[in-house]
Amino acid sequence: MKFRPCIDLHDGQVKQIVGSTLTDNATGLSTNFSSDKRSSFYSAMYRQDGLTGGHVIKLGPGCDQAAIEALQSYPGGMQIGGGITADNAEFWLTQGASHIIVTSYVFQGGRLLDDRLKDLASLVGPDRLVLDLSCRKKGDAYYVVTDRWQKFTELIISPETLSYFAEFCTEFLIHAVDVEGKCAGIAEDLVVDLGAWTPIPTTYAGGVKNLDDLIKVRDLGQGRLDVTVGSALDIFGGSGITYREAVGFNLRQEGL
Repeated sequence: MKFRPCIDLHDGQVKQIVGSTLTDNATGLSTNFSSDKRSSFYSAMYRQDGLTGGHVIKLGPGCDQAAIEALQSYPGGMQIGGGITADNAEFWLTQGASHIIVTSYVFQGGRLLDDRLKDLASLVGPDRLVLDLSCRKKGDAYYVVTDRWQKFTELIISPETLSYFAEFCTEFLIHAVDVEGKCAGIAEDLVVDLGAWTPIPTTYAGGVKNLDDLIKVRDLGQGRLDVTVGSALDIFGGSGITYREAVGFNLRQEGL
């Protein structure tokens, strides 16, 4: 179990956004942090500290150049997501991405497009494909959401769902959208389920507020989940956990 770094891009700038407010209507957007530093500043720092498996996420248009800069500053060290399709997947791999992350491309009208998923896995190889199954709770279940996390699909996070998708990818990235960016605590029930159900490496994101929450993810997830932290980190304007604490957490896990 380890901490994985992130670089979230919006309008070409490194930002931390409350996930549930990310819509096409910019007036409703809630932003926790906007950086005056280039994306490459962060990826170079992650490279220096030996952090692997992080992700660059493009939250809408106007982010391609910043994403390229981040990837080229840490070749093979970070994954790329946001608007990835079969038409551009190989381009992003040539820019230095270790993996591509897909979600909305393999869904339409709330339903899974099996052919797209299989074609993409065939194109880049399952070992370079990460499936984003970010989700929101409705009733007693978590449903995969797409299109900037605003549209519910028919797909429920379950042992069967995770087992099926594991055939086509090497990892899952799963944001708990309802708590994403709020620094108010993790979605503990989702962490417990993912730790019990996932058959492949999985990164959980959403709600981490301090170092204790990293430990909660480790323990509730049975040591089977990695975790990413955004708004709570001091490098993104947060006060709950310092970047150095997160790096130290990884070093301690490696020593166990």
